[in-house]
Amino acid sequence: MIKQLEVEVGGQRIDAYIASELPDISRSYVAVLLSDGKITCEGVNKLKASYKVQPGDKITIDIPAPVETDTKPQDIPLDIVYEDDDLIIINKPQGMVVHPACGHHEDTLVNALLHHCKGNLSDINGVIRPGIVHRIDKDTSGIMIAVKNNETHQALADMLAKHEIVRQYRCIVHGIVSPDKGTIDAPIGRSSTDRRKMTVREEGKESVTHFTVVQRYKEATDLSLLLETGRTHQIRAHMSYIGHPPVGDPIYSGRRPTYGLEGQALHSKSISFIHPRTGERLEFEVDLPEYYKEVLNKLTPIDPGR
Repeated sequence: MIKQLEVEVGGQRIDAYIASELPDISRSYVAVLLSDGKITCEGVNKLKASYKVQPGDKITIDIPAPVETDTKPQDIPLDIVYEDDDLIIINKPQGMVVHPACGHHEDTLVNALLHHCKGNLSDINGVIRPGIVHRIDKDTSGIMIAVKNNETHQALADMLAKHEIVRQYRCIVHGIVSPDKGTIDAPIGRSSTDRRKMTVREEGKESVTHFTVVQRYKEATDLSLLLETGRTHQIRAHMSYIGHPPVGDPIYSGRRPTYGLEGQALHSKSISFIHPRTGERLEFEVDLPEYYKEVLNKLTPIDPGR
């Protein structure tokens, strides 16, 4: 489907302009279309999202037709924290893949959601990941949101893009982190030497992580982290960048001790946001999972008074 726009008032970023003119398209999806060369301005494609539109600009948007998914519903138990007609908050276990991908076509969170919600999930932007507005890694546990309709999907996607959804994590990292609090403000992009990794690089996307020490151990540190942005592998890449990769991380921690883990000790502990339909502030928090507590029990605490 082709949509065409002519700019009357300039000065706005092109991603924000298109999202405001076409309310059925989220700003995050506009970024995808820009990256794929599906948006042209005066015949020029591969525009940056930061391009400021000018009066008289003629913009063409080529929106791909929705792609049907052949993902099958599966009766997989879900740890549901909250649910209403618009969205569902899930406490995802470590080891569960969020959506089908190469090598993981069944037993994913999406398979479980399709069964639980009886197919009543958003399909905005033709995405083959129904209901998924954001994701956490397979071996990261904890809270995440899924959505049941396109209006909620668009609203939450825009809130994520504007950093209006507050997400707090817990992570056990190797080594003793100092100071007690800090901020890592370093752009993240795909590693040029290992495609599995994200790494800090000058041409990467803006990425900001705030951390607070919960407890120091002789071997490791338990951290509370607040995400200001939400890049792929953000916590894992940022902690690795400062020399304290997550315990158990198969990609970022090398041959360091795993303490029996098969994935990183990283848990999405809480989330807070304004409900897009009701306007009510929702806040949810889940307990630390057993795997996380077991690692802490294997560590030797440092007495803060010493």
